[in-house]
Amino acid sequence: MPITPETRDQLTSTVAQLVRTGRHVSARAATQLYGELPSFGWAMLGPLERDGDQRCSALAMQVGVDASVASRQLAVLERLGYVERRPDPQDGRASLLRLTPGGAEALAAARALRAEWALTALASWDEAEARLLSDLLDRFVADLETAGVTHPPTSRSAVPAPR
Repeated sequence: MPITPETRDQLTSTVAQLVRTGRHVSARAATQLYGELPSFGWAMLGPLERDGDQRCSALAMQVGVDASVASRQLAVLERLGYVERRPDPQDGRASLLRLTPGGAEALAAARALRAEWALTALASWDEAEARLLSDLLDRFVADLETAGVTHPPTSRSAVPAPR
């Protein structure tokens, strides 16, 4: 049975509200979690932890920012002692970035704080509800990622600006 327009509209409205709420929470928590560095700068630490040493361009692609933005954020991470550079053995003109032990500690502390917030928000939920939400959100994200590939967006002029 197809989804009704009412359900579709409620879901898209709720997802938009979730994104807005996430942005507001992130903005309020940014100083506590990330100090002088925007959260997308911290997002570069995850791929370094997971995948090891990488070039700035690879990190920028994974995080979804321009290489110049990534470069500036990585410079802050480097000054803070969370990443370090070393020459790329494949190309002496380039450098690879590596997560330092201090970066790993800072990443673990940020994760612990976010986990504490999530546990507080989910305090009245049981395991089955939380697991179901997680599974459905994972499925929704995967489907959203493929929807843009299989259905090209309509012309920008046909899509109203977000409010």
